[in-house]
Amino acid sequence: MTGGPAVRRATVILTVLVLGALPFYLDAFWLRIGLFSLAAAIGAVGLGLLTGSAGQLSLGHAFFLAVGAYGYVWLAGEPGPALPPALAAVLAVLLAGAAGGLFSPVAGRVRGVYLGVATLALVFLGHHVLLTADSVTGGFNGRSVPPLTLGGFGFTADDPELVLLGVPFGAEERLWYLGLALFALTWFTARGLLRGRPGRALTALRDSETAAAVMGVHVARYRSAAFVTSSMYAGLAGVLLALAFRRVVPDYFGLALSVDYLAMIVLGGLGSVAGAAAGAVFVTALPLLMTRYADQLPLVTAPGSADGSVGPTEAARYLYGAAIVLVLLFAPDGLHGLTRRARDRVRRRSPRTTSPDTPTSALPPAEAVRPREHTP
Repeated sequence: MTGGPAVRRATVILTVLVLGALPFYLDAFWLRIGLFSLAAAIGAVGLGLLTGSAGQLSLGHAFFLAVGAYGYVWLAGEPGPALPPALAAVLAVLLAGAAGGLFSPVAGRVRGVYLGVATLALVFLGHHVLLTADSVTGGFNGRSVPPLTLGGFGFTADDPELVLLGVPFGAEERLWYLGLALFALTWFTARGLLRGRPGRALTALRDSETAAAVMGVHVARYRSAAFVTSSMYAGLAGVLLALAFRRVVPDYFGLALSVDYLAMIVLGGLGSVAGAAAGAVFVTALPLLMTRYADQLPLVTAPGSADGSVGPTEAARYLYGAAIVLVLLFAPDGLHGLTRRARDRVRRRSPRTTSPDTPTSALPPAEAVRPREHTP
């Protein structure tokens, strides 16, 4: 179909226009859901590179998210070096990558459930450090997040005061565009990695390490590189989460967060950038929406109720847990696979007609389509 690239280009342009216009029509609640979903999508893309493409199970993603979030808070705040916030954000991402690099020798030599157990230890160790290193992390109560500023422009409610088309741009509206830019960076870099030589090497590692080694792939090196890259994406997601939350606390970066990220990439489809993003939106937005509409949903009670009923967060976990079971049973390639099969089915059903501009030379010769005459 000759219109394929044009249709994809038009779809991308339309998507960008719609996402860019949302702050003019949505209130702060929906923009916060979008911000949390964008941050989760960045982290899920990183975990998808490691688990979906390289075949390395990791339960320590929450640890690297915490390194990015607390790294930014400490580097940009006081106590701390009080660096310019933009520089602190970049260094926090590099710090998460360095933490992944320190762990990469283990990731380069261990795989499967053994790597999962090893990364699980990172989560418990990191949570203990966050609670005890009061001078850096603030302990149990956490720390406030310094606002991000770029060239004198602050991603806050009124620094400077900004009104566009009659809509006041506060912190959520400004951070929305920052989140879109960071997600676009994540999207294009991850797709570039997967479509290039590193992506083919990681896929070969996932399918068969022996075959990959025979083809010249340095197994330990590519495993380690995948782990470092995934850690940097997690660090970037942690920075954006910190800016969106405006306060970071240790209890958020626990084992449940790592499990949530695994749910994102399983639901979206392992090895797919778009699938990881879709799974992140589903897993992140579902509990927030159920919290908002808890009084209108059956069998769900508002947060803080003491009648022993199921709260919104627990109900959301039950729902996407059931969704994971259904995906594993009926669509192992996740939402991305379902979308691809539906698109292929539509293409097969669409009639193929000859365009009026098609040159005559492109048509089959008359002898090729003329029915054969039967001779007696």
